[in-house]
Amino acid sequence: MSISIDPREPMSGLPPEARRRMLEIGPVWGSNIKEHRQAVLDAYAPLLARADNSGIDVTRDIAYGSHPRQQLDLYRKGATTGLPVVAFVHGGAFVRGERDTTPHVYANVSQYFAHHGCLAANVEYRLAPESPYPGGGVDVALAVQWLEANVARFGGDPARIFVIGHSAGGTHVGTFAFDESTGHPVPKGVAGVVFISSRLRADVRPENPNAGAVMSYFGDDPAHLEVRSPMNHVERSSLPVMIAMAEFENPLLDVYCAELFHRISQSRRRAPPIVRLRNHNHTSIVAHFNSGEDILGREILEFIARH
Repeated sequence: MSISIDPREPMSGLPPEARRRMLEIGPVWGSNIKEHRQAVLDAYAPLLARADNSGIDVTRDIAYGSHPRQQLDLYRKGATTGLPVVAFVHGGAFVRGERDTTPHVYANVSQYFAHHGCLAANVEYRLAPESPYPGGGVDVALAVQWLEANVARFGGDPARIFVIGHSAGGTHVGTFAFDESTGHPVPKGVAGVVFISSRLRADVRPENPNAGAVMSYFGDDPAHLEVRSPMNHVERSSLPVMIAMAEFENPLLDVYCAELFHRISQSRRRAPPIVRLRNHNHTSIVAHFNSGEDILGREILEFIARH
């Protein structure tokens, strides 16, 4: 018996047993993040493998800097010009991660946006400890500068670039967007930023399972951790912001997303759009893109359309 996909339902498209497993994992997500993350990737792999990506052209391994990790892939569908540009910056707790962590993730994010009329970039960056703070934010800046200068020849609109960061990638997007320490002003073509399950405070609290990785990137001086947190620089930016978080997050990340919502609301006297994705966890909130579920994707597309 076939199962129809209702794109309005969280985790739609997953077979019943896989969905039950995801719902079991959710409430205990933080007890074994590594094992649960792999379970999520395994659950979504068959769905993503079956996705119809015909018609999407991919230009791979484009260098935006001299380091081997300073590369991005571009995804586009059709010959249309003037497409909004979506740049996705992956996570990995500052010390690991790549733009193709599996054969389908995180290409699935760029595939989704290419299917929906965007020119999408899948961005990789240097890691700690080789590249400590503000290296990740600098790499996002360099990647966006490359996009602004070059996307027109791929069909993109250099005046409508949207930067999305997940987890540690969201940290780097926050540093890029809010923190002057990168030495690179935000290009005029950036029309908005989206934070998905992002670490916006450089904390080393006991409940943070990645505290060691945070110190590897930000340093071990508590005073530095506070001043280098993207959260403490949000008031200097007027960029349009969207926030998304999962119901089941790595410890404290949902709290920091909520704090970002509050601080932007207070400073701008207007609340930014925010989404809390029911039933999802820190990994499935990005692994589900291009799987048939459309809740978060549509919210981001509406954010792009408004700006």
